[in-house]
Amino acid sequence: MGNIFEAFDKIAEKKIREAMDDGEFDNLPGKGKPLCLEDDRHLPQDIRLAHKILKNADCLPPELEIRKEILTVEQLLDGVRDTKEKYRQIKKLNYLIMKLNMSRRSSLDLEKNQVYYDKVVDKMGKRTEE
Repeated sequence: MGNIFEAFDKIAEKKIREAMDDGEFDNLPGKGKPLCLEDDRHLPQDIRLAHKILKNADCLPPELEIRKEILTVEQLLDGVRDTKEKYRQIKKLNYLIMKLNMSRRSSLDLEKNQVYYDKVVDKMGKRTEE
């Protein structure tokens, strides 16, 4: 089923690029102005208040905290050259991904995929004996 989504993504990306090349996005209203990302009219009043309090306290919702930590570990992995340390970081990354996937009540299709040690080691071109 992933191949169907990939095909749709490629088609959509191609159409967007063609529209950009044709200048169809050049004169849109609000061009050059910052996006209003705080439109929370779709949320119930009590949730809006809770989000505002968390934002003012510089806190992120738990799911976003986990996503932020995943991103940090992924960036750290790019610079790690030691195979054992890379393995340790991949285990941490997989744990965080599992935690994120379990925290959501969504379809399995929307879950983030874990990173596997063998795949990474093969990509690095090194194979260590354990």
